[in-house]
Amino acid sequence: MIARRLSATNALILLNVIVYAWEVASGTNFNSNYSLLAHGALYAPLVRQGQWWRIVSGAFEHAGLWHIALNMFALYQLGSFVEAVLGSRRMLLVYFISLIGGGLAVVAFSSHDVTVGASGAIFGLFGALLAIGVRLGKRGRGLIGQTLPILVINLVFTFAVPFISKSGHLGGLVAGFFAGLALFMLRPRASSPLVPVVDAVTGETTDAELLPPERRR
Repeated sequence: MIARRLSATNALILLNVIVYAWEVASGTNFNSNYSLLAHGALYAPLVRQGQWWRIVSGAFEHAGLWHIALNMFALYQLGSFVEAVLGSRRMLLVYFISLIGGGLAVVAFSSHDVTVGASGAIFGLFGALLAIGVRLGKRGRGLIGQTLPILVINLVFTFAVPFISKSGHLGGLVAGFFAGLALFMLRPRASSPLVPVVDAVTGETTDAELLPPERRR
């Protein structure tokens, strides 16, 4: 029996769940900033003191069951599609570039906020979807049209709820968009196995080949 390889998206979800289980097992008080900081939350003053690892660790820490449940649902939905189009390696690159971009934005613009959660990286996946649509030109209008309304709803929610990290979400979104532009290539060739993936979402057909820099494994 041949075991199926774990997808990059599912691996990220598993890692987030493991970290959350560790938080629970170690007695994290999700209502206490001090407790979250003790477990690796992002906090700009500590980052400026040399604790740069908090940019990454904070993105895998969550502040409660609903927090991680909503983020992992979004990660599965967005990550699966981005991974199908870009491949596992590029999807992971987009994710971590977005994670770092969101974290740096928090350090730059939200100095007094204690920040946890994967949502900055998840917003980066939104950005990557928009970038793919831009790269596709006219053929990408359907993808952009389907992505934008969901993104707008999430942005409204971001600015409407006081405790959500606005700088983290926007930083991740911008970083993911430019990462997607850099990692997605469109060339006018005959056919590609990636075309049906995009067509399945957009409902359009294209005679251009989506040719990434290297083959997905």
